[in-house]
Amino acid sequence: MSDVTADLFPPPLAKGRSLWTDAWRRLRANRAAVVSAAYLVVMAVACLVGPLLTGHSYTAIYSDYVRVPPSLSPYPQPDQIATALEDLTRRMRVDLASWQEEGERVRVTLRSTRPIDPRVTRYFDRSSSFTDTRVEETSPDGLGLTLSTAVARHYFLFGTDNTGRDLLTRTLIAGRVSLAIGLLAGLTAVVIGVAYGATAGYLGGRVDDVMMRIVDVLYSLPFIFLVIMLVVFFGRNFVLMFIAVGAVQWLDMARIVRGQALSIRRQEYVHAAQALGVSASGILWRHVVPNTLGPVAVYMTLLVPQVILLESFLSYLGLGVQEPLTSWGVLIAQGAKNIPSANWLLIYPSIFLTSTLFALNFLGDGLRDALDPKDR
Repeated sequence: MSDVTADLFPPPLAKGRSLWTDAWRRLRANRAAVVSAAYLVVMAVACLVGPLLTGHSYTAIYSDYVRVPPSLSPYPQPDQIATALEDLTRRMRVDLASWQEEGERVRVTLRSTRPIDPRVTRYFDRSSSFTDTRVEETSPDGLGLTLSTAVARHYFLFGTDNTGRDLLTRTLIAGRVSLAIGLLAGLTAVVIGVAYGATAGYLGGRVDDVMMRIVDVLYSLPFIFLVIMLVVFFGRNFVLMFIAVGAVQWLDMARIVRGQALSIRRQEYVHAAQALGVSASGILWRHVVPNTLGPVAVYMTLLVPQVILLESFLSYLGLGVQEPLTSWGVLIAQGAKNIPSANWLLIYPSIFLTSTLFALNFLGDGLRDALDPKDR
């Protein structure tokens, strides 16, 4: 009776595991890769949302706070209020008779040998240290003026740069630019390089020869010359960075994938698929490309920092990111010139860039191990 039941109700077939299922399982088991992926997500979110929460615009210039060091307490600090008042009265060409703090406001008494125009309050409002200035009292002869002004509190957690801009905001904005160029240009190079190299390596013969000779010709073109030509035709803009970098970086990827495809095309499972009548495009998508993803993932982690460095080089030549936009590479180049007097200009962008590159390398190692079909 049991045999009849087994024939009528056979046990369900075990569900097979695909390459992607196994890869995801192995990737989750790699703690370094998981932590790195989480860090990259946090970094991307911080660069996107952070500038909205810092309280500063990346173009705002605070003339009273040029190259001030990082601090958890707000500026101006108590000793800086007197200095700011002395600088303002010197520009106003009046004498500072006295001043005193009253909560969040400062009461200032001015004296002069000539009548004081009440419109001098505009000097205070133009200052980065004061705001909401009001005239409280004017002497009968006009030679004395008492006014009150509110102290404008600013937090500069990473300090400021050479022109008085908040370094934290500019570092996060630079992260947007560097990550966008690195990831998007890298993905563009990967898509083009994988498709081109896999096709050339699988088809082989004359098709492979012609396709790789085109790659050799493109290799012979100077990178800077190509960028200058693109600038002449399309103008200097942010999208140009993706076009210029992506148009060159896919060449190395194509060669790497071609070498992998030449080896994979000789494997037994590829011959079996050909014998079953699977089309060339089906073999490329189901067998050749998935088995090249390990080296591709590793090279992708090297390509992103390389693209970031290329962007910094182009910006230094005046062909890339221009003010007021910036990038991590540009901030590091500027900070290197201020090591003796303002080392924070180099330290913070370097920490952001270095930690991101470490995370990319750990994630690349995890992807390489997870996507290796020999470990299934």
